[in-house]
Amino acid sequence: MSIERVRAHFAALGMEDRILEFPVSSATVELAAAALGVPPERIAKTLSFRDGENGCLLVVAAGDARVDNRRFKDAFHQKARFLTPEEAMALTGHAVGGVCPFAVDERVKVYLDKSLRRFDTVYPAAGSSNSAVRLSCDELARCSGACGWVDVCKGWREEENARGTTRRAPLRY
Repeated sequence: MSIERVRAHFAALGMEDRILEFPVSSATVELAAAALGVPPERIAKTLSFRDGENGCLLVVAAGDARVDNRRFKDAFHQKARFLTPEEAMALTGHAVGGVCPFAVDERVKVYLDKSLRRFDTVYPAAGSSNSAVRLSCDELARCSGACGWVDVCKGWREEENARGTTRRAPLRY
């Protein structure tokens, strides 16, 4: 079971007590935010993409962020193509709803999106559709073995409107 691998991963780091399990689903940003009682943007969603023909890369982003296709292509030199649920399971070892950057095959590349840096703590999934783990961004980088930080998302920044005044981009999930 995926959560057991994640639990073993965190036990090896001396952090097994950080994993939270819920009696309700946390499989989407909205459900996870409700289960945790936090704003949706603090959910660190893990997005799974093809990397070349047979590979996989994960981008962990804030719950209110959406992938910007141009930025993704500039960063990774390929089109953003999401994995199917079957491919996600086969390549990450985690089912959709519990995909996380922990306890994945060492060939899976993990990147963290800058949209997360707004928060002291974030909540990525922990390998099941009813779990999460509370981590600082530094802990997330360390525990996930991330390759680094990228800027491939939109919808979360302060953006200029047509009149030149700053406004918050609308939240989209």
